[in-house]
Amino acid sequence: MLAIALLVPVAWLLGTFPSAQIVARAHGRDIMREGSGNPGASNVHRLLGWKAGALVLLLDFAKGAAAAGAGLAIQGRPGALVLGVGAVVGHTFPLYRKGGKGVAAAGGALVVLYPLVVAGLAILWFLVARVLHKASLASLLATILFPVAVLVLGYAGWEVGVVAGLASLVIVRHRANIVRLIRRQEIDLGAVRTD
Repeated sequence: MLAIALLVPVAWLLGTFPSAQIVARAHGRDIMREGSGNPGASNVHRLLGWKAGALVLLLDFAKGAAAAGAGLAIQGRPGALVLGVGAVVGHTFPLYRKGGKGVAAAGGALVVLYPLVVAGLAILWFLVARVLHKASLASLLATILFPVAVLVLGYAGWEVGVVAGLASLVIVRHRANIVRLIRRQEIDLGAVRTD
């Protein structure tokens, strides 16, 4: 695991790559000051349309997948989860700016080990977001169900624990969204926030 330990900072740095900011700046927008102020695919989608949002989603997804894929090649499943989590932490806690919520990066990291679970929950996310127009609610539901699915499918207990910990991080990052959902003040996916 020495090689994996040495690569954790690299995975973290990969996770800090500012996908949303770069895409928004290319369109002359400041993602940190507009919409919800969150540097993620949903906010980019609201401000710039689905194509720009999909590009950010793909880039953030790729960060997690690349880190986990490298870990899998070097140290198998433990390596994949360690480096995948490293990338997600980098995405959510970069040094010099506000981080994202971690959903896309986590999805990328987890697809390496649980492709069918990610595919199934991605469909669920799409349906919930499409019907209720609440990306945060769709993300929270998929996040909560992920460790449950890993448990039900019989994966090792340590994997369930790591996935549950990763899910907890994503949920904590959505705490403001949870408050707005409870108060029925959460912004719709297709709307632009002005406050």
